[in-house]
Amino acid sequence: MPLVLPLGPNNWDTLVYYDAIHRIRMGQTPSSDFFAPVGPLGYYLAAWLDSLFPRAQPMLLVNWALLPVLLPAMAVLTEHVASRSRSLALALLLPFLLFASVPINIQSIYAISGFDGYGHYNRHVALLLYVLVATLIFARDRRLLVGLVAWLMLALFLVKVTGAVSGALLVGYAVLAGRLRLRDAVLAAVLVLVPLVVLDLATGMVRAYLDDILTLLQLNSDSLSRRFLTVASLNLDVILPCLLLLGVLAYAASRERSRPSGSGLRAVADSRPGWLAIVLIAITAFETQNTGSLEFIGLWPVVLLIMVEWQARRDGLGRIVLLLCLAVVLPNTGAFIQRTARATLAAPVYERLDLRDLGPLGQVSANPDIRERAPIMLEHYAAHQAGYRDLVAHGQMPSHLLSSQIDHQATWLLELQQGLVAIRTWEASAGRRLNGVFTLDFVDALNRLLGREPPRDLAIGIDPMRTTPPLTKEALDALNGTDAILKPACPPTVTRAIIAAHFAPALEGRRRVVLSPCWEMYLKP
Repeated sequence: MPLVLPLGPNNWDTLVYYDAIHRIRMGQTPSSDFFAPVGPLGYYLAAWLDSLFPRAQPMLLVNWALLPVLLPAMAVLTEHVASRSRSLALALLLPFLLFASVPINIQSIYAISGFDGYGHYNRHVALLLYVLVATLIFARDRRLLVGLVAWLMLALFLVKVTGAVSGALLVGYAVLAGRLRLRDAVLAAVLVLVPLVVLDLATGMVRAYLDDILTLLQLNSDSLSRRFLTVASLNLDVILPCLLLLGVLAYAASRERSRPSGSGLRAVADSRPGWLAIVLIAITAFETQNTGSLEFIGLWPVVLLIMVEWQARRDGLGRIVLLLCLAVVLPNTGAFIQRTARATLAAPVYERLDLRDLGPLGQVSANPDIRERAPIMLEHYAAHQAGYRDLVAHGQMPSHLLSSQIDHQATWLLELQQGLVAIRTWEASAGRRLNGVFTLDFVDALNRLLGREPPRDLAIGIDPMRTTPPLTKEALDALNGTDAILKPACPPTVTRAIIAAHFAPALEGRRRVVLSPCWEMYLKP
């Protein structure tokens, strides 16, 4: 202790949570005082865990932030199912614990092993949907069903609204299938709305969150069909056997069931093919909005139900169904275990990066080649600025997937440390303590490291293509009240140039100070 984990792709996404944690500590409210790409629950739970474990490894802390919500729900459901079948309860619990264990996404975007520093809130929603599907299928007690549905839907809304949309689709289907009575669904909805109304009256957070959602919808207007194609192509190893399983189950149902009557229509909706289809649709709709997730783990409770029903059949059709069930769940399970094993086995031979000034944010390691390369690249970027500015002029990044490359994340952390040391050195020599800073980059981690007040009314996790709303008067006033605006330059990139241009009005009237080879400061008089 403290734990050091192998650095993974997009590690700076984890530091966005730490920016939010620091803002919450300083009295800021998500959505009301800063623009957030997702709901507030994950940030508040991460802040609570950070207060309990201030030296925690950041990727683990953020990955486990939703466990205070997830574990009680899963525990109650597991005990309920265990009263009928202990083996069935274990079959629901163990996959959940596996996928909740470590910060690993199912899809790999970089060849070198490491723990994933991005996709945290998408994994949180995937786990919430897993428990919701299991609840709708296996819960038999009315009060338990209503309570868990309300608890999970409230959490889904406060984590990521697209997860709540998929959850509402599943709950609506449960009403159609007769698993949940309409009045119970209404009661669950009331149990969700009342806390949201109370929260909004007390803080205004919910209305601000809804405003942020509308802004994000305007900023993210990509073709939905293209997103569906992306999800389908990345997860064909799961979707294809799932579609084949649907076809086989529908064929078996057509052979064994007479033409449905009015009451039979509900039975069709509550059938195994019906539930498999709706869960596949709901999860696919959610995954169209994601990069980095535990894709399609929510299929497991339905597949488990199918396997329990078909395990006693010894005919050819029964063997085909069981084989297809395994084909649906094994690819993602195998990928998760394999990627986790690679990162875990690599940890003892990786070397900790020299990030002594970053505290817990520097508790990462990398293989010796990357550890050697990162400081060399930092010096290279500083010495060859003109070449990278030429790339910016042509609208090109140094690499097409720069932020996904682990060596770049290591270099970025070294650049962050250089900026931190440079600010402390300047403050000591100038005899001036900055009241706060704002960094013209994707992540603004320096206020937490310096213990300063971040400016309000701005976005956290500044992605100029997805999460950067127009600069408002309130945001500009907040920036004008901040002593220092910082510009990192190792390397100059297109995204950094767009961010700098977006906030250019805030630089007017400030004095440019060269802090270090990789950092400039625009100082308020």
